[in-house]
Amino acid sequence: MDKTKYGTFEDLIKITEEHLQPIAMRLREVILDLNPDACEVVRLGDRASTFGVGPKKMSEGYAYILPHKKWVNLGFYKGALLLDKNNLLEGTGKKLRHIKIHTLEDANKLEIKELLKLALKERKKALEKD
Repeated sequence: MDKTKYGTFEDLIKITEEHLQPIAMRLREVILDLNPDACEVVRLGDRASTFGVGPKKMSEGYAYILPHKKWVNLGFYKGALLLDKNNLLEGTGKKLRHIKIHTLEDANKLEIKELLKLALKERKKALEKD
């Protein structure tokens, strides 16, 4: 039985540090502006919201918003596969990468939008092959 606690983005915002709430909300806007059809799944136990071409986190998700205490991670499930021309992505995992977003200005950077476009394109293309 799945014990994951699901919720809404508003539920996630309620458990996010107050000074980070506008950043998390802006990142969500950026993602949904680029992909209005994104499947959003909020897992409160993970304290994160996943955006994908379907609800499966690791196979269909392409990005996630994960608020911490001092920043918001904009994560990419297949980030290791993305062409990161500006070296923004952090992480050493096999596939996951993230960017620490500290300000609204960071959330609005063109480079962020470009990585999101690449991540969405990568997931769509990979799932076409299956």
